[in-house]
Amino acid sequence: MARLSNETAKQLSAKEQLQVLLRLLRYTLPFKKLIAFAFISLGISIAASMSIPYMVKIFIDDYLLNGTMTRQQVIWLFMGFIVIQMIGAITTYLSVYYLQHLALKVIQQLRIDAFHDITRLGMAFFDETPSGSIVSRLTNDTEAIIEMFTGVLTSFLQAFFMIIASFIMMFILDIRMAFFAMIFVPLIVGVLALYRRLASVYFNATRQRLSDLNAKLAESIEGMKIIQVFNQQQRLRREFGKINDEHYEQTIKTVRLDSLMLRPAMTMLSTFATVMILAYFGILSFSETVTAGVIYAFIQYMQRFFEPVNQVSQNLNIFQQAIVSASRVFNMMDNETAAPRQQADQTATIQQGRIEFKNVSFSYDGKNDVLHDISFTVEPGQTVALVGHTGSGKSTIANLFMRFYEFERGDIFIDGVSIKQYSHQILKQNIGLVLQDPFIFYGTVASNIRLYHPTMTFEQVEAAAKFVHAHDFIMHLPDGYEHEVIEQGRAFSSGQRQLIAFARTMAMDPKILLLDEATANIDSETEEAIQQSLTKMRHGRTTLAIAHRLSTIQDADQILVLNKGVITERGTHDELLAQRGIYYNLYQLQLRGELM
Repeated sequence: MARLSNETAKQLSAKEQLQVLLRLLRYTLPFKKLIAFAFISLGISIAASMSIPYMVKIFIDDYLLNGTMTRQQVIWLFMGFIVIQMIGAITTYLSVYYLQHLALKVIQQLRIDAFHDITRLGMAFFDETPSGSIVSRLTNDTEAIIEMFTGVLTSFLQAFFMIIASFIMMFILDIRMAFFAMIFVPLIVGVLALYRRLASVYFNATRQRLSDLNAKLAESIEGMKIIQVFNQQQRLRREFGKINDEHYEQTIKTVRLDSLMLRPAMTMLSTFATVMILAYFGILSFSETVTAGVIYAFIQYMQRFFEPVNQVSQNLNIFQQAIVSASRVFNMMDNETAAPRQQADQTATIQQGRIEFKNVSFSYDGKNDVLHDISFTVEPGQTVALVGHTGSGKSTIANLFMRFYEFERGDIFIDGVSIKQYSHQILKQNIGLVLQDPFIFYGTVASNIRLYHPTMTFEQVEAAAKFVHAHDFIMHLPDGYEHEVIEQGRAFSSGQRQLIAFARTMAMDPKILLLDEATANIDSETEEAIQQSLTKMRHGRTTLAIAHRLSTIQDADQILVLNKGVITERGTHDELLAQRGIYYNLYQLQLRGELM
């Protein structure tokens, strides 16, 4: 499993959970007005709630038992109850509204930050992390955090203020009994602490199984053609079922824990507290006068003490899930597998496009080199092709040149300046990349060619499409350049997708072309048309081409033959054929394949 899975498989300590919570709360700081409105509303709501039992106590002790209450006083008391209840209801609504508004703002910003951090990560991160796991963090895990803010944070704040207010009122009524009631505070804290410790393990495992489910589902959907072609449905169902069963088992453990330690435990403590109050006042009545109003009010305040605690305990499982989910999101955001950083010289610009690899060696895992002391030069306007068997290192050279991975041994130069000293913007503006399997985004054909470049006109888009012979097939689409593209452009043939990718590259008018087996998935008819475009594209541009079909690079100025990360042969097409080495054998194999 990927690194992210390993990071979140362990139990979070109390200190780690506190750090995650504080980091989440820091997201609330820009919304001070919302917080202020929420606290004011909450304070008024609790004050209204606390006043009711005391008003009843006064009514019972001072008027009802004495029989001195007038009709006018009854009316005023009745009206007072209604007004206070209405104020309490309105302010409760406002406090919940403001807190939930705050929660949505926080999660909105958290998702933006998380997505921003994903885009800065290097290709090594995506090599080792399933896409479903990443999606799970940005969707399921952030949804769990929303529940914490909208449910748990509200109940925690209500509980905090309600407990403080309840004890204040109990101290006003009877100091000795209030001190006795404080005995329950450490008992409640102990139960909740024990629950947090046990639940953290179960919630962590549950979220991990959910992440695994998403990863398996995403992989299965992406590879559905292969699954059906090779009749792998039964195997995938077994694997998915196993992960689903593991998720079920972990969830059941959480349910058992909740059923034992949340509402039942709090209810037992609340019942014991009520019995203790009645016993205390019963014994006290033998020596002192105890009024019914005081007993009623004390029991009410004790219930108001336990009710928010009950709500907190009920929401504690959501809190635990949210903390685990937040830690998984933050782990991803803090991942140090960043894209290579540029030591940018702001004055460095690419003028000619001369490429030089000098003694470059590279390893993906830090142990096994896939490139060994690679050195070659591509002069401005030249075309150099890289050929070799699968795994020989061709694509790795392209990955390093595009700065997808960092390298430490050797260096790559453009116009005599290290590639590390150019800004990312300069590199992207001057290097045009076309991959073997081009990616097409949601949107329109025009937006895929323009890639939302702010200053690119439609005329430039159309000119680029005409340049690579894509204009004709685009105009045959129902809406032409405004034709809607479905996911990954699946409605287009591989050749049409590649033509759009070529047009996208040429629209930027780069000085350097990097073609990563750009014609490997194109049919012969399309290849003939695109070869004519490639000839025009390469004119005046430095081109580094990874070739699968050797027939497409016969006119290259130099061909480099790689074998196990080493350049074993170099020369023109005719020179390499004369050597009768690896290139000669590859060419003969392809020639026989075309004749068959």
